[in-house]
Amino acid sequence: MKKGIHPKYVEAKVHCACGNTFKTRATVPAINVEICSACHPFYTGKQKFVDSEGRVERFQRKYASQRQGK
Repeated sequence: MKKGIHPKYVEAKVHCACGNTFKTRATVPAINVEICSACHPFYTGKQKFVDSEGRVERFQRKYASQRQGK
């Protein structure tokens, strides 16, 4: 390996939107994530909507009249 071209590999603290934090190693000292293994539906077995920018609410409002009509 050439010297001086590789980034430093340091201990990184990962912060999830659910409040969970854990340590790993990366080239940056802090990582912010929206979903981690503590809150992801695949690992928890609980289904929840992962909403970004209000898409789920817009969809539900758009098709609410069709669901009530049936």
